[in-house]
Amino acid sequence: MLQVSYIRENREKVLERLSVKNFKQPELVDEIISLDEERRQTQSQLDSTSAEANSIAKQIGELMRQGQKEQAEGLKAKSPALKERVKELGDKLASLEEKLQSQIVLLPNLPHTSVPKGVSAEDNEVAFEYGEKPSLPENALPHWELAAKYDIIDFELGNKITGAGFPVYKGKGAKLQRALINFFLDHAEEAGYREMQPPIVVNEASGFGTGQLPDKEGQMYHVGIDNLYLIPTAEVPVTNLYRDVILKEEELPVKNCAYTPCFRREAGSYGAHVRGLNRLHQFDKVEIVQISHPEKSYDILEEMSAHVQSLLKKLELPYRVLRLCGGDMSFTSALTYDMEVWCAAQARWLEVSSVSNFETFQSNRLKLRFKGKEGKTQLAHTLNGSALALPRIVASLLENNQTEKGIRIPAALVPYTKFEWID
Repeated sequence: MLQVSYIRENREKVLERLSVKNFKQPELVDEIISLDEERRQTQSQLDSTSAEANSIAKQIGELMRQGQKEQAEGLKAKSPALKERVKELGDKLASLEEKLQSQIVLLPNLPHTSVPKGVSAEDNEVAFEYGEKPSLPENALPHWELAAKYDIIDFELGNKITGAGFPVYKGKGAKLQRALINFFLDHAEEAGYREMQPPIVVNEASGFGTGQLPDKEGQMYHVGIDNLYLIPTAEVPVTNLYRDVILKEEELPVKNCAYTPCFRREAGSYGAHVRGLNRLHQFDKVEIVQISHPEKSYDILEEMSAHVQSLLKKLELPYRVLRLCGGDMSFTSALTYDMEVWCAAQARWLEVSSVSNFETFQSNRLKLRFKGKEGKTQLAHTLNGSALALPRIVASLLENNQTEKGIRIPAALVPYTKFEWID
């Protein structure tokens, strides 16, 4: 959530940056500024009226102690009107604050100045590309056929138990999942992240704190009777661990990671491009989250991107890094890098990670602050990234490493799988 003081003091800059995200309601900015002005005026009137009421109350007390009852009674006659005015102004202020809040949460985060303009994924910039695309035999199979051939993932069985998008992993397929989770967690620990095991259902306040609500409620699974949400990513509970917290500057950066299952409705997703593991309703992911000093957050973003890239290199997967354009960025992000791996049998790039800096957008909602060495309290910056999401990593590993003998497991993963081949 943007800070209203920043909007008020930087109207033109806010409008210019929002245009990069193709924001279509510039009049909302002026409405917020107008509401804020009325709110501040009302607050000033309430303060002065309350001060007058308090002053009269003190005078009445003093006059009564001095035995000047008649003068005290004269002042008492003013009290009911002042009290009524205080109540009216208080109610008006509460109404204005509620309306201001309902409007300001509709504004997306401002994109960083390095974010390119664009309207869709086609306008994203390729910042870096690594590795050679493998050459596969003519009879190469896509991962969903490989999964059936080696009996390691059963999409139909998952459909029977739950529905489409909920696969069942079997035998070496299940072991590969577990191996990847441990591989990612161990490397996160080596990079200085503390492992957490958070709940996988969250309340409304948590969804609001990290920006999923009210923007993405249609994509989240909602447990109506309890008004709880299944998490779309571990970012939500892990970042919310610090809601309403004031950290010390020397505690920064805070580095946490977590493995969780993730749940996304993916409404409207259909077609060949979402076959197999390409898009699921339930999937496993390791998430890295940092809370940073504002002056260091963009260096940390690069560090987090490098960490994700190191995992892809160890898994011997060709990948590229995209700097997302304004039109393809999330509501909450100020700058996002997407990592895509080459999936050889499908001959297409698949996104496996997003690493984002949210600056103060989430921390303002979370009231996540830190106290500097000079004693000043300010909002921290929050960042997170997938390190990594499993489904498309598995898809790429299966497709890229298929041979006549079977599917080769990358050397770095063998200590975790305890096998070198799926055959």
